[in-house]
Amino acid sequence: MSTLRDLAEEHTQLRPADIDHLHRIAGDWQLLSDLSFADLLLWVPVDGDGTFLCVAQVRPTTAPTAYLDDQVGRIVGGPEVAHLEVAHRQGRIWREGDPVWYGDVPARHEAIPVRLRTTEGEAGEVIAVVGRDTNLSTARTPSQLELNYLTTADDLAQMIADGTFPPPRHPGETTSAPRVGDGLVRLDANGQVTYASPNAQSAYRRLGYASHLVGEDLAKLHRRLASDPLEGTDAGNAVLAALRGDSPPRREIDARGATMLTRALPLMPAGVPIGALVLVRDITEVRRRDRALITKDATIREIHHRVKNNLQTVAALLRLQARRVAMPEARVALEESVRRVASIALVHETLSMSSDEAVEFDGIVDRVASAATEVAATEVSVGMRRQGSFGVLPAEIATSLVMILNELLLNAVEHGFPPAGEEVPAPPGEAAKPEVVVSAHRFRKQLHVSVADNGRGLPEQFDAERGGNLGLQIVRALVTGELRGTIELRNGAAGGTEAVLVVPLARATTPDRLTP
Repeated sequence: MSTLRDLAEEHTQLRPADIDHLHRIAGDWQLLSDLSFADLLLWVPVDGDGTFLCVAQVRPTTAPTAYLDDQVGRIVGGPEVAHLEVAHRQGRIWREGDPVWYGDVPARHEAIPVRLRTTEGEAGEVIAVVGRDTNLSTARTPSQLELNYLTTADDLAQMIADGTFPPPRHPGETTSAPRVGDGLVRLDANGQVTYASPNAQSAYRRLGYASHLVGEDLAKLHRRLASDPLEGTDAGNAVLAALRGDSPPRREIDARGATMLTRALPLMPAGVPIGALVLVRDITEVRRRDRALITKDATIREIHHRVKNNLQTVAALLRLQARRVAMPEARVALEESVRRVASIALVHETLSMSSDEAVEFDGIVDRVASAATEVAATEVSVGMRRQGSFGVLPAEIATSLVMILNELLLNAVEHGFPPAGEEVPAPPGEAAKPEVVVSAHRFRKQLHVSVADNGRGLPEQFDAERGGNLGLQIVRALVTGELRGTIELRNGAAGGTEAVLVVPLARATTPDRLTP
């Protein structure tokens, strides 16, 4: 199914700013749907032919739906859209007409014009229509809660017609909570509570307020209840801001071991401030789990920090031992072990500063490459360069991959280039500048990595499957065993040697962060 933007761009001449406003409505209209006990359908006029296209739909969580089938993408015209045409042409909310039938379901039609306010703050032209369709099959005498819901819904509907709803979203906020069913408080223009739903009353009771909320000054109540005076002041000021017509960010109130999330929305039908709507939700258990996760994350980071320290201690001991060994071969072996341990320590050092079990791998590659040029036993000055990005990798992949790259880079620097004084043929007009390039890109949940040099290439009779020193044997074991990937060693098309790795990412623990 095409998205709202796709449908609007294909069938209408709406401007990007108009489509963005429709996106904001669709992102926040679950509130209106639940308050209305009705389905909401967002209709846009199709260019010049008298028909309307449904680009978005939301069903209420507080009542049965009027539509069993999805309406998005449906184009209708004629008598079926007469109410939409009136709202669009006259710029007013349409509530006339008799109930209509959708199969066996009777429904009441309403149409709300959608305006986008101009940069001068004036109501602009109508760009779309919200259809509010209520299932009447379970109609009954409404309760006090339902009457307050419907009254508030009518105020928000008028604000859509005025272009003042939805309010701007603050950075980092989502539309998931709180919702109507979590708890609703309605305030008059003086900030006093005129209605509080049972769930809202229960949420305040957990904060220590046992009396009825009706008649209370909510801003002052927030200041009294909060354990932290600054937190209470912020929550109270948010209510006052909504009464002035602003849309403050969401606030939390902690009291008596409980935590409540609040969202204050201004009620300004026809541009007249008549009060505010405050949605509340008890999030005590959510915050308790958050604190437990923070404690767990801190413990994991401390473990990685200690592992890094222990690995550095092991590397230091091996370095001391290497200095006391007389045999050159043994000294070289110990020094290689030092570098391998140090490369693993780099991953744990990064994980000790991360909030999860994943690392930004590019920085690690750059440090390993720099170290390889500094410690390699060669007289040739070799340049290092990285192309592309490894991105974020989970710890189990990063630990093995850093060892693999460490071995390949050292092997390329130490064995890929001839000794000083011996030259490698270069293309005409170019100087042979020793260089190793590390490339990475992602494709179909796989990480493709190459380590290429412009040196003398693989020796003749080299067995790419079995040949090589201990380092290459370690590389093959890690690629095929730990990473379940593949590796190919070959001569480059333009000379030199190239190692190509393909590592699957499907078994990563953080798939949402591993998508290309």
